[in-house]
Amino acid sequence: MKKLFLIIGAPGSGKTTDAELIAAKHEDITHYSTGDMFRAEVATGSELGKTIDAYVSKGNLVPIDIVIKTIVTAIKNAPTPTVVIDGYPRSSEQMEELDKYLLNESEVELVNVIEVEVSEEVACDRVLGRARGADDNVDVFNNRMKVYTEPLAAIQAFYEAKNLITKINGERTIEEIVDEMDAFIQSKI
Repeated sequence: MKKLFLIIGAPGSGKTTDAELIAAKHEDITHYSTGDMFRAEVATGSELGKTIDAYVSKGNLVPIDIVIKTIVTAIKNAPTPTVVIDGYPRSSEQMEELDKYLLNESEVELVNVIEVEVSEEVACDRVLGRARGADDNVDVFNNRMKVYTEPLAAIQAFYEAKNLITKINGERTIEEIVDEMDAFIQSKI
């Protein structure tokens, strides 16, 4: 059975970097972002990949049922027993659909959701400080922050009710954050 960890956090919280560093330290952990999973599925040339490409190539959101199928397929096909996905779920709908799917899924167990907590000010400073692309400006950041925070309370409450959420202070050094997150994941696998 695959053990699944989800990492959520604001834009600029460091969740992707944290997950990449943890996966790099362990041969038994695979890290995915949803974008990576979509690109990998498109690259296979499968029917699912063609469907995803039809949405992504036009800049449209991939429908939720396809998102769930892609995520679960990637998890099942991961070369390791432990999978870490960052940036998911991004909405109550995504959370609920994944939960429904996992209820009937015997090959994948959601072990925990790790929330990397940072203040909006720290997140903004980090995103604007890195300025990697056109989306790294104040207006876009504010919108991304709104998209992240609007469903956050519902996502937190849902996973808290299942005793499946752990919060980590993301306003420390990368080493401190990664060490704490890594130790937590290792304690659960």
